[in-house]
Amino acid sequence: MIKFGKRNLRIPKWQRPVYVVAGGLTPFRKKFPEYKLEELCAIAFRQMMQENDLKMSLKDIKGLLNFAAYGEFADHFQDQLLCEAKVHDYLGLDPLPNIGVKTGGATGGSTILTAAMAIASGYADCALAMGWERMDEVDTKTGNFYISTAACKDFETRLARMYAAYYAPMARRFTEMYKVSEVTRAKIAVKNRLYAYYSPYAQQSGKHTIEEVLAGKIICDPLRVLECCAMSVGAASMLLCNEELAYKLSDKPCRLYIAGGTHTLRVADRRHMDIPLLPHEEPGMYDKLLREMTAQNGRWPGFESFLAARFAAYMTYGMAGIKNPLEDLDLVELHDAFTISDLQTYGDIGLRPYGKETDYIESGDAYFGGKCPSNLSGGLLGTMHAVGATGIFQGIECLWQIQNKYDKFHGDPKIWNEWADVGEYKGKPRQKPNDWKSLQVPNAKKALWISHAGVGSHVTAGLLEKAF
Repeated sequence: MIKFGKRNLRIPKWQRPVYVVAGGLTPFRKKFPEYKLEELCAIAFRQMMQENDLKMSLKDIKGLLNFAAYGEFADHFQDQLLCEAKVHDYLGLDPLPNIGVKTGGATGGSTILTAAMAIASGYADCALAMGWERMDEVDTKTGNFYISTAACKDFETRLARMYAAYYAPMARRFTEMYKVSEVTRAKIAVKNRLYAYYSPYAQQSGKHTIEEVLAGKIICDPLRVLECCAMSVGAASMLLCNEELAYKLSDKPCRLYIAGGTHTLRVADRRHMDIPLLPHEEPGMYDKLLREMTAQNGRWPGFESFLAARFAAYMTYGMAGIKNPLEDLDLVELHDAFTISDLQTYGDIGLRPYGKETDYIESGDAYFGGKCPSNLSGGLLGTMHAVGATGIFQGIECLWQIQNKYDKFHGDPKIWNEWADVGEYKGKPRQKPNDWKSLQVPNAKKALWISHAGVGSHVTAGLLEKAF
């Protein structure tokens, strides 16, 4: 059994507070032949700089920047090493220092963490966090192979050449341990893809039924096609700064707290350990669960849970003073690359106790209008998984909710019309639906997002708090 040392669970302390003031996105598509990658990054950068009600011009804000962190999952997709150098140059930011970040599916969150640490340490006053993925220059089979090599090649990769094959046994074990109905997973797919229907950025939006999900093609048993995200192309850009600049730049700055955790790539070789308790959890509450796991030849975290997510949430809650996430948070954006990864995370971050994750969906708490709605952006299932951009996209959606700008960035017909006929939608435009509705959470003050890699090898938990 792994034992934490006294200092392992120390809550991070920053030298000064960090703020987020603006974000920018491209739409996300399966294919984007109209634009070079650098152009997509410039589009996200321009939206961040010019459409977020900032109180300075783009030129003046560029004059404040003194650090950039760039995230990209795989150089393989476009056969270009050091792509961050090309993007940095294209944005006109040379010779400012920049660094490339790569932590699998958590790359976007790790990129924000890197930029935040630059601000918190005093290294920078104003920093750019940008991520992207160009996944359309290879065929789907090759793309799946590239992604699969983020698993341990000595053990996991040889099982299959796609991530659905890594999550399928986790789904089976979770179902077996907690007696989960496949209907619950289907409800997650229906919910998230529906919320994507109201987003102009979405790649895989749709009004589906539970029956349609359950009748879908099996990708890797028990996961069906509508339970899995797709490869995407697109970029996301976030502007971070210190407290002084935050209020000079924006009337609606948000304070940022973010921390990360990791765990071995070898998911079948994760050793037993005590469960680190979140602030609202009590000693002994999981004793019965651990005995039941042992009786079923299991252990914690095993196949059911993500230690890295629990660790990241523990750290971030400590930094932000969160006592009970379900009570203190107004919304969450979770890593729903598969319906099962979404479901597992509910317990890891304390939206429900371990073993009771399904109640978060079945109770209605996860829906718009519920106690703490999740993935109002459409998530990865409905909107995107351009991997290097994903964790930044999630954070931006949280930012816009707190700033009360969901309608501005999702309901404006100009945004829909601008991107109606590009990418794979060319010739069959995706227009703003006649039945579009706002998913703005009233008076949102705190929002959390989880940026997750692999089968839980890296995770960051980011939290934005209203500071105006």
